[in-house]
Amino acid sequence: MELSLTQFVTIDGVYQAPGGPQEDTSGGFTHGGWTAPYFDEAAGEFMNQVFARADAFLLGRRTYEIFAGYWPQHDDPADPIASNLNALPKYVGTHTLERADWAGTELLRGDLVEQVTDLTSREGREIQIHGSGNLAKTLLAAGLVDTLHLLTFPVLLGTGKRLFPTDSTPTAYHVIDSRTTPRGVHITTYRAAGTPEYGTIGE
Repeated sequence: MELSLTQFVTIDGVYQAPGGPQEDTSGGFTHGGWTAPYFDEAAGEFMNQVFARADAFLLGRRTYEIFAGYWPQHDDPADPIASNLNALPKYVGTHTLERADWAGTELLRGDLVEQVTDLTSREGREIQIHGSGNLAKTLLAAGLVDTLHLLTFPVLLGTGKRLFPTDSTPTAYHVIDSRTTPRGVHITTYRAAGTPEYGTIGE
């Protein structure tokens, strides 16, 4: 399976608490819910298309707890997000979560990179990461993310948790899709393309 990451970010790369004011206030963050004014039907349609390609999900503890607190109570067979999240395997990278009651969930402990490498060696289409910033940063740094869907919202916050780690493996990407929704969400899909090439402009 390929590993894809879908992430909501601000112009300055913040991913913290996109969905609501109380979603993640750690570090004194007071800007939660910054996606709400901009998330439109076109962004929702894109997310439906992404979820429809999933064969499994890989989540961090915080994102898992948010999802598990909502989606089991909103299971709709006609909704590709709800139906896939409830029916497909879910793997959670955690050192602190002791149990997971959401059906189809398996906790990953120990060497996360090794375990994710094993998961992606299995047959299937995509194992998808949604949100899960700390987990995403670990796997970006290890060079394991094949496809990156960035939904960049037209807001700059200045503070908050940022997506890209400074110790990431240098990676070039091909842009395979790019669009802007009516409310200004810029959606870009990147495909990992190996090691970056370097040169001098004008030579």
